[in-house]
Amino acid sequence: MFDSKNLEILGIKSTNFGSSTGLEWGSTTTEGELKISSPADGKAIASVYQASEEDYEHIVAKAQEAFKYWRTVPAPKRGEIVRQIGLKLREFKDPLGRLVSYEMGKSLQEGWGEVQEMIDICDFAVGQSRQLYGFTMHSERASHRMYDQYHPLGPVVTISAFNFPVAVWAWNAMIAAVAGDVNIWKPASKVPLTAIAVQNILSAVLKENNIPEGVFNLIVGKGSTVGERILNDKRIPLVSLTGSTRVGRHAGEVIARRLGKYILELGGNNAIILTPDSNLKMALPGIVFGAVGTAGQRCTTTRRLIIHESIYDQVKDILVKAYKGIRIGNPLDEKNHMGPLIDTGAVQMYVNAIKKAKDEGGKVIYGGNVLSGEGYESGCYVEPCIVEAENHYEIVQEETFAPILYLIKYSGTVENAIEIHNDVVQGLSSAIFTNNLQEAETFLSHWGSDCGIANVNIGTSGAEIGGAFGGEKETGGGRESGSDAWKAYMRRQTNTINYGTDLPLAQGIKFDI
Repeated sequence: MFDSKNLEILGIKSTNFGSSTGLEWGSTTTEGELKISSPADGKAIASVYQASEEDYEHIVAKAQEAFKYWRTVPAPKRGEIVRQIGLKLREFKDPLGRLVSYEMGKSLQEGWGEVQEMIDICDFAVGQSRQLYGFTMHSERASHRMYDQYHPLGPVVTISAFNFPVAVWAWNAMIAAVAGDVNIWKPASKVPLTAIAVQNILSAVLKENNIPEGVFNLIVGKGSTVGERILNDKRIPLVSLTGSTRVGRHAGEVIARRLGKYILELGGNNAIILTPDSNLKMALPGIVFGAVGTAGQRCTTTRRLIIHESIYDQVKDILVKAYKGIRIGNPLDEKNHMGPLIDTGAVQMYVNAIKKAKDEGGKVIYGGNVLSGEGYESGCYVEPCIVEAENHYEIVQEETFAPILYLIKYSGTVENAIEIHNDVVQGLSSAIFTNNLQEAETFLSHWGSDCGIANVNIGTSGAEIGGAFGGEKETGGGRESGSDAWKAYMRRQTNTINYGTDLPLAQGIKFDI
């Protein structure tokens, strides 16, 4: 059961406002009220008044003003604020993790894990604040020095998805903050309460350090109004969007027309290859967690399992046995492995996908049913499903945000498996299980996996924050979180200094006057 005291601790009221500049909340009540219920039990949690276009204009104005201040703060000092945010998140890890689990439906372990991910990216960003490096270059001209450096962009927007209601914001906002940007956060309308809770948590840090309003902003609003204004707004130099390929394609087109920058984290159709040299005992938990974790609602969810024909029947039997042991129920019960889908609309997509797979020739070998009865009153619970299929099926080529795993058989060499693996339009996460060095290195080579993430002997799901996260093809091509992803949040500048007394031109050009 969810204890309502967690809402009090996090500052969530029965009704909440949908815009904040970090220190102040808006008061708009005319744009509709989002009434949020938990997919875990169908019970109402709280409601949020959506922000208006006027609220958006107010927030952008505050963000622009705050940027003038924030960009002058030394990066390590900005990192100190982020460090304090990480400490504050540690204090609220338990109640915030529980709210993530209850509002979104992921298991409590995953809810706590998502908050830990926020804490981890804060720690990472603190270190990054002292490592915003540029290169120095030798000039071809005497008494000249060349180097490049990185400057803040301005107000940047993070549009996050329902499946990671807080972590994706932190990936972007904490890195952007140490880079000198201010952030405007538009969370998914299905899970706004966790965003409001985070805004309340970081507000205390801002007040304690006398940080002006506008550095961290929040706006809960309609995509057709607030969302479209963001995409078309020339005052916003960068938009980072996590969502479906359809939404991302529209956003990319609109932002590109105004020559803005964007980071798109879109759909995934992730596969694991099992070769005859794979360690099946090690592979099994990676496959099962990848396929059923977050009820299949991760962009890195394992959706295809490409199995060599020599071990196909063995793998199928092992998987069916493992799936029979998956406990489905209230995500706040730590004994359960899998909670609900986000809403009944997602359940219908699950049902439709299984029907389409059958119509195309697929065979369901486990699951495929919507659960009802005691404990499943919300109507959002389903069985994880295993389907024997072929990669060319139209439904296999699509991303269904649900726990459906397609088993695909391959023969011959690992190159054949890789060809099947790459034969989808998405390119986010990928994995191979093998103890064969040649197979592993082939998978990681430039003629191997075409995904932004490629793993050996671990699953597709559960990326660490230290690496750049993102994918290729219709996954969008953007990168966020670790490695050098920080560069996306800054503008690059090349500098040349002449410390001599002559003015030679590059390439030996003569221009005497």
